[in-house]
Amino acid sequence: MTQPQTLINRALGAIERAGNALPHPAALFLIFALLVIVLSDIATRFGLSVTHPGTGQQIEPFSLLTLPGLHMILTKMVTNFTGFAPLGTVLVALLGIGVAEGTGLIGAALRLIVLSAPKKLLTVVIVFAGVLSNTGGEVGYVLLVPLAATIFLAAGRHPMTGLAAAFAGVSGGYSANLLLGTIDPLLSGLTQEAAQIIDSSWMVNPACNYYFMAASVPLITLVGTLVTEGIVAKRFGDYTGEGAADPLRELSAAERRGLWFAFFTVIALAALLLWGTVPADGFLRNPKDGDLLHSPFLSGIVAIIFLTGSLSGIAYGIGARTVRSEADVMKAMSKSMETMGAYLVLVFFAAQFVAYFNWTNLGLIFAVEGAQVLKAANFTGLPLIVSFIFLTSFINLVMGSASAKWAVMAPVFVPMFMLLGYTPELTQVAFRVGDSVTNIISPMMSYFALIAAYIQRYNKDAGIGTLIAAMLPYSVAFFIVWTIMLAVWYATGWPLGPGTLMHLPR
Repeated sequence: MTQPQTLINRALGAIERAGNALPHPAALFLIFALLVIVLSDIATRFGLSVTHPGTGQQIEPFSLLTLPGLHMILTKMVTNFTGFAPLGTVLVALLGIGVAEGTGLIGAALRLIVLSAPKKLLTVVIVFAGVLSNTGGEVGYVLLVPLAATIFLAAGRHPMTGLAAAFAGVSGGYSANLLLGTIDPLLSGLTQEAAQIIDSSWMVNPACNYYFMAASVPLITLVGTLVTEGIVAKRFGDYTGEGAADPLRELSAAERRGLWFAFFTVIALAALLLWGTVPADGFLRNPKDGDLLHSPFLSGIVAIIFLTGSLSGIAYGIGARTVRSEADVMKAMSKSMETMGAYLVLVFFAAQFVAYFNWTNLGLIFAVEGAQVLKAANFTGLPLIVSFIFLTSFINLVMGSASAKWAVMAPVFVPMFMLLGYTPELTQVAFRVGDSVTNIISPMMSYFALIAAYIQRYNKDAGIGTLIAAMLPYSVAFFIVWTIMLAVWYATGWPLGPGTLMHLPR
């Protein structure tokens, strides 16, 4: 299918070509790592330094072109790789998912979904599920993004369209949710510490942004759906690559029996999880205080994915007679690992780059300098809020961790906003908007390498340029509409959360 040569398609095509003209993503991360080594030495020789706004500690660059730097590179190369946050999560989850896929459960379930659901609802459901998935931590990246590509392929649509829609919801819509997630208490704790620089009695509730973030869910879902159908789907067109979907056949009696076996298994597991989480003294809650946000349930979500995928896959295999012995289960697990070779190579170099960037303090220095620039501009009102959102979204391109960024930025901006009459909760919600919208185009985002590996399943020539070009329309659209939404919220003075206002009492 020939893509319509609209201005947007020409611009995105140019971005994709420029990005894909770069070296292989793994080689690119290697180049980045070498560049960080050189820049760390230059920054050290020029004596660049900043004062940490929270601790008052002097932050200086650390040169990796020194004997201690060389020792760190050599002695920590293995642990950089094995300790890279997404690696264990992805591999463990995929072992369970591999059983569900290898026994035929995923294929049968997808055919059932596609055959019974209106195709027009696929996109909105995928984006909506992506937005909600960040409550469960990394489950959206590991499970939903590749699953969405498979669902779209089974529906006869381009898998990259489904992948982009899911990634937009999971990462571009990060923080927006109908439920509180682990990020809420994490950010509120940092905000409270920063607020107490000005007012030692100020307390920040983890639900302080709940009203705004819950209201953002339908907005992000709508915008993500419109961008998918209006720009991304038209750009990718029909899929003719390897693994193109065959015409869907009806489920056989054995497959339906297997699905029933899997269904009852999942119901039993869900009942067990509810038993462990719903009661105040549930066995999956925090044993000290009964808290659910900091509980074995959320900390063990990857293990739960593994068990659910494995047990439901085995149950399906027994019902559909695709599992004859334990050897079939081990074979399915092994096959799922065979597809991860390219990802492991990419992660090795990405892990070194991220580690070097953290060791050298370059990201921290950049973040503090950027914050000071905006502070010196002396904006007020909406210009201040919009500028702060823009700065956060820009810093997010080089400093992926939301908590790390906020730990640096909160002690600068929360007191500054308070002195201008704005609540810490307003500062935090503006940060959350800016932090979310550029996740999907930031190579520093932990799961960016994983998504880049996903797209190569459907286009072996795809590179970082393909991913950025696919996701850039979402990033721009989310930035515009989310900023406008916050501006309207600010103008009307609606509470951001329970008992949370925008302006400090006079």
